Amino acid sequence: MKGATIWSPFAADTTYMDPGTSSFMINFRVDNLDALLTALRAENCNVVDATEESEFGKFGWVIDPEGNKVELWEAPVG
Repeated sequence: MKGATIWSPFAADTTYMDPGTSSFMINFRVDNLDALLTALRAENCNVVDATEESEFGKFGWVIDPEGNKVELWEAPVG
């Protein structure tokens, strides 16, 4: 699987990191977002209920034990 490392700053007043408590967010590329979110919920992880799907792929989020929002991204097919 090919990929890239991207650093993308957000405006200081962004709410994109909510409900996390940090000013940054790590994004992990995953193979099957739905299956991963199901497994994380089964382990009682703090999974954000909302997901998004667009031409850029599928996105889901979890909150780590320190309050940081972590983004999970499944790339679009093709």
